[in-house]
Amino acid sequence: MTNSSKFSRDTQTNRLTETAEWDFIVIGGGATGLGVAVDAASRGFKTLLLEKTDFAKGTSSRSTKLVHGGVRYLAQGDIKLVYGALRERWRIFKNAPHVSRTQAFIIPCYSFLEKWKYLIGLKLYDWLAGKYSIGRSVFLSKKEAAKHLGNLKVTKLHGGVRYYDGQFDDARLAVNLAQTAIEHQACVLNHASVTAVLKNANGQVDGVAFVDLETDRAYQVSGKAIINATGIFVDDILSMASPKHPQMVRPSQGTHVVVDRSFLPEAQDALMIPKTSDGRVLFGVPWHDYLVLGTTDTAIEEKSEEPIPLEEEIDFILSTAADYLENAPTRADVRSTFSGLRPLAATSGNNQKTKEISRDHKLVIHESKLITITGGKWTTYRKMAEDTVDKGIQALNMPWSDCKTVSLAIHGSEHLSTSEQSRLSIYGSDAAHIVALEQENPDYAKLIVPESSHSVAQVVWAIRSEMARTVEDVLARRLRLLFLDAKLAMAAAPVVAHVLATELNRDADWEAEQVRSFEALAQGYLTSDAQNQTTFLDVSSS
Repeated sequence: MTNSSKFSRDTQTNRLTETAEWDFIVIGGGATGLGVAVDAASRGFKTLLLEKTDFAKGTSSRSTKLVHGGVRYLAQGDIKLVYGALRERWRIFKNAPHVSRTQAFIIPCYSFLEKWKYLIGLKLYDWLAGKYSIGRSVFLSKKEAAKHLGNLKVTKLHGGVRYYDGQFDDARLAVNLAQTAIEHQACVLNHASVTAVLKNANGQVDGVAFVDLETDRAYQVSGKAIINATGIFVDDILSMASPKHPQMVRPSQGTHVVVDRSFLPEAQDALMIPKTSDGRVLFGVPWHDYLVLGTTDTAIEEKSEEPIPLEEEIDFILSTAADYLENAPTRADVRSTFSGLRPLAATSGNNQKTKEISRDHKLVIHESKLITITGGKWTTYRKMAEDTVDKGIQALNMPWSDCKTVSLAIHGSEHLSTSEQSRLSIYGSDAAHIVALEQENPDYAKLIVPESSHSVAQVVWAIRSEMARTVEDVLARRLRLLFLDAKLAMAAAPVVAHVLATELNRDADWEAEQVRSFEALAQGYLTSDAQNQTTFLDVSSS
């Protein structure tokens, strides 16, 4: 069964033959690439985006789920970076309120000096935000800090400093950006792998070759501005244009551990540990009724679409949490772990610590006119996209059109539904469509697994209107279950695979292979202890 809506992948594939030459061809469907597609399409440019796997498959679905200015960068003296991020944080709140919200953070202080150092620093953070402020930093007494965090160690505690930043759902915003780009007439395709960058007689890029991984059909498309927004893989695309080029990206791995929400019982505030043994900050952030602990900063040589958390990273996160939490989680309490590789814009040399590599974005035009954008972070995705499209217009002498995204509403944000707020609020205005599906078919109202709150209707919606094509697409990035509870996601896989097979008209072998491949993938989200205890599900009996 297929769906004829504009958001269906079939509709997008059919559009490939409608345009002889695109103005912008964007390679990469993460935060930056999707942002570029929205920016270019909203300015009226003919835009095509190609993503090798799925939207936000890589780093863009593996963040700490924060929309923030960067308190740490303020401590490093990068005022310009922090101010720009605070402004963009406010714009995400205004343009995508259904997937973002204000989050209070508490820094526990165990000395008189800490109390004043952090309060003064965060007052500066508030001042920099100016009219984009979302809350004032205040000092909390020992009693107040302990009350708000619940499980905090109180021995030698002097109090805490509460400040405000943002939280969001990264992969869901990515899906909504894809939908927004389509609403502005962009053609957006996932599971479409670019195999070559095409050049004209003058050696300038003028298109790409790619393969539709679902059908194995090969395409060649022409374009004026070719944008390389592939995150940690930007050097791979650059190599297609020029076999020899300076390395642009130095990857750094950030790992997260997910545990039950009970480790910060009933607290609305998040925990922020300002300085760990490796010099980073560590967060304990409530997210989808779980608690996300992270992150690390580990230099990694090998790039991977599925980076695996290192045992020492998991131990570091748990031991750091144990220094601050009275009842601390152990390995037995871990529901899921996940890692992302940050595409840090490298400067020079190969022996730098990742903390010394720029977190700001880097925009480069190759001699072939290939435009590469890398670095940055989710909070500043919109500004990165604006800069990239501006540069593309100038470099290719295209007619000027002003940026429209400063106040552009993201799909789902319009006319927010007040119904189903607790369960489906993350969908914004799309929640009403999911409720309608559940009412239309009693089978759609059933839960995909009893322990979760996700209905079959959400899976159907993901396939028909969010371009989900695999069990992983659904459970990792549409419903987020893999990132929250890997074993529960494995239990849900057979039901999701059956719905996919029905909707996409796939056979039983495809359905069984989907479950097998997802189970193998999900093993990487379990700790080594849990992996040894997990038995694979018997697909034949489902």
